[in-house]
Amino acid sequence: MVETLSSLAVGFSVALSPTILFYAFAGCVVGTLVGVLPGVGPLAGISLLLPATFGLDATRAIVMLAGIYYGAMYGGSTTSILMRIPGEAASVMTCIDGYAMARKGRAGAALAIAAVGSYVAGTLSVVALMFLAPPLAEFALRFGPPEYFALLLLGLLVLAYMSAGSMLKALAMAALGLLLGMIGIDQMTGYFRFAYGMVELGDGIGIVPVAVGLFGLAEILATAGRPIPPEIIKPRLRELLPSRREWRESAWPIGRGTVLGFLIGIIPGSAHIISSFVSYAIERRLSARPAEFGHGAVAGVAGPESANNSATSGAFVPMLALGVPSGPIPAVMLAAMMVHGVSPGPLLIKNQPELFWGFIASMYVGNVVLLILNLPLVGLFVNLLRVPYPVLYPSILTFCILGVYAVNGSVVDVWIMLAMGALGYVLRKLDFETAPIVLGVILAPMIEMALRQSLAMSDGRYSIFLARPISATLLTVGLVLVLLSLKPLITKSLDWRARLAIAEKREELP
Repeated sequence: MVETLSSLAVGFSVALSPTILFYAFAGCVVGTLVGVLPGVGPLAGISLLLPATFGLDATRAIVMLAGIYYGAMYGGSTTSILMRIPGEAASVMTCIDGYAMARKGRAGAALAIAAVGSYVAGTLSVVALMFLAPPLAEFALRFGPPEYFALLLLGLLVLAYMSAGSMLKALAMAALGLLLGMIGIDQMTGYFRFAYGMVELGDGIGIVPVAVGLFGLAEILATAGRPIPPEIIKPRLRELLPSRREWRESAWPIGRGTVLGFLIGIIPGSAHIISSFVSYAIERRLSARPAEFGHGAVAGVAGPESANNSATSGAFVPMLALGVPSGPIPAVMLAAMMVHGVSPGPLLIKNQPELFWGFIASMYVGNVVLLILNLPLVGLFVNLLRVPYPVLYPSILTFCILGVYAVNGSVVDVWIMLAMGALGYVLRKLDFETAPIVLGVILAPMIEMALRQSLAMSDGRYSIFLARPISATLLTVGLVLVLLSLKPLITKSLDWRARLAIAEKREELP
């Protein structure tokens, strides 16, 4: 403990030097801007800006790229809350209640809670990263393809079980997402499937056009279809800060989101995305007023925002402790470290303590910078809601098209976004949730790869999922959730039979 704190003090001496502080600030600013732009998420931002760090030493480069990473994780919440357009996939769940709060004139409160939740989650998860990295990383290494498949399947079942409506409807939407996610080149055989000759679909349907279409474009279509357009919101100064009740209602979701996000972040995959979906589902299930979710529940903003920022630190655990990336973004970060002559792994702390502890300390500093940077901007961002809808919505549509096109430079992505917008509009009219579709598209390649690798390991025997303790436990939990969801149906069926029996007895009486 004492040794860790003394090492952290050395890290702060590095992180608080003017040069490192400047690069941490620059990374946070760029990351926030990257997160705000629809389509340009943290992965694209880090990949595009990696060459700009080649002239820097290792510490400055890693600190700047980390700033871009968690800056982008926060920035995505801004457009999600104000316009119902997810800046990146992890902000999908924030769209639902964040935008509903904005429509009620509580956009400032939603932005402030997102900023504070991100700061608290980011800071506490860095503390956990500092103390728990080695043992948690060793546990994450126990996850092979069978465990990974069981975990992802459980994630889908948890989301469906905790959805507000029918579990069957939620699973149907998740299945649609899984089908869409299978489009493109088969990862194991290289076979080109379900693409109908369109070369642009070789990499599959992108998450960004699907998310922007289902949420942003569908919202524009739904609003444009109203006979009377909604009133322009003119927020007052006193409405920019959360009320005592909103702070109180967001405290526990922030705490739960922090723990959940960190633990999920360690496990390989798109952790920051999955953690925000699971956090939202848990908060809705635990809420005393679940009917508020989807209509401006504070917990629906605080939980997912805290979870996706906490997962950012969790993803660094296996990368720093073992040199094993837990997803595409940590993989790019790992490549950046290697480019600068740094070898992540167990010997990193011993061989380059100043770099390791300077990086840890810079994450504390970065979270403070993000809080200072974003809280004063809440009033500026909220003023976007004063723009008249005939001007705002065409601007948003243009913004969406440019953002989606910029990711791959593909017109096909724009057409996918438009198709998803039309689909999202129809599904909203039919009272279907669209969030499970996005999760299905995200998880489909990972679930398929894990399933096929597991079957390859066992010569095609499905018993491998039950023979391994972790996967068997996860599948058992999933089965319990399915049975719990069937309980109301069974109860209704028994009630109906009892009523039928009573009615028959009454008919038999003289």
